Amino acid sequence: MTTVARLVLGGVLIVAGGLKIGNPADSVVAVKAYQLLPDSIAITVGYALPILEIVVGLLLVVGLLTRVAGVIAGLLMFAFVFGIAWAWANGLRIDCGCFGGGGQLGAGQEPTYLLDIVRDFGLMLLGAWAVSFPPGRFALDGALGIEGGARDDEEDQ
Repeated sequence: MTTVARLVLGGVLIVAGGLKIGNPADSVVAVKAYQLLPDSIAITVGYALPILEIVVGLLLVVGLLTRVAGVIAGLLMFAFVFGIAWAWANGLRIDCGCFGGGGQLGAGQEPTYLLDIVRDFGLMLLGAWAVSFPPGRFALDGALGIEGGARDDEEDQ
């Protein structure tokens, strides 16, 4: 189960970051649309977020520093859930920007807040799983003897 959690969460982060990294200005627009951060911080977050998502995703996929990457990924997902809930509660009509794009929705477009929150909450749970259990199969942590290493009973997880 830990291997699946790592690969799903890591894969989602890599895809999300990869879709944003080619156009960081859109990522900045998406972060600003939440109206949670001052512009100077929102700009920094907008530019840094795709890089962070890709790095953390790669660490999870290869199983290196799995628990650290799991904590960071879980915190990212919590921040995304909080941000989307904030936008919804404050009547903002925005695209979450989770997989590129983002910002104000156009006429006739409806937000998908509930679906986005459920998805990100599930991903947050995968991050918690990766933190709570050994890194699983095919993890560099196990091969390198990092963070508890591989155990025979990991196959059951």
